[in-house]
Parts: sequence; structure tokens; C-alpha cells
Amino acid sequence: MSDKIQKGKEAEDLAADFLSRQGYEIVHRNFRYKRSEIDLIVRKENWLVFVEVKMRSSDAFGYPEEFVDYKKAKNIVYGAEQYTYENNYNGNVRYDVVAISMHDGIPDLKHFEDAFY
Repeated sequence: MSDKIQKGKEAEDLAADFLSRQGYEIVHRNFRYKRSEIDLIVRKENWLVFVEVKMRSSDAFGYPEEFVDYKKAKNIVYGAEQYTYENNYNGNVRYDVVAISMHDGIPDLKHFEDAFY
């Protein structure tokens, strides 16, 4: 497994643990549809939430949440539409970002609800 893939998996594990402690149920990890990949799909109360996880080892070039651009958001929405179609889901949907900044090897997690669309 490449270093980039390993770090991505670690970031997703951190985000999943963080969200679980906040009362979210992990429904699916790494949902893929064509060019779309959704890191985490979680549920809380009457919301199905599609989560993009971004981690940076340094804030020198910007904060992790700043790397979710229009194209990335569009691809997530595209995948989310397919997921809701496949699962016949017609309820509330939201798009969140979990940003992870590493500071001296210690992760700092921030959860941005309703981050786009």
C-alpha cells in the first residue's frame, strides 16, 4: 500500500472515530461510482451525511478544508445522487467536511457541517 493511500486510510479512520463519538452511525466507507469517491457516509437522526475527509501534515499551503474545491464537491454530489438512488433514499441529505491538521504528530479535527451545496 502506498504512503498516500495509507495516510488517507488513517485520516478516514480518525474521522470515522471522531464522528462516531459525536453520535453518527457509519453507514458506508469509500463509496465509489464512476469518477466519484465518497470517503464516509454517515447517519444521524434524520440526516444522511456524505463526508469528505481532508488531512494535511502542515498548514503551510492552506488549511485542509480549503482543498475541497468546486470540482471535488460536484463529484461528491454526483456520487451521493447515485447512492441515494441505489438505496431508494428520499430523506434529508447533507455534505460535510472533516478537516484534519497534524501538529507535531497530534491530529486536530474540525467538522464543517453543510460545507457545500
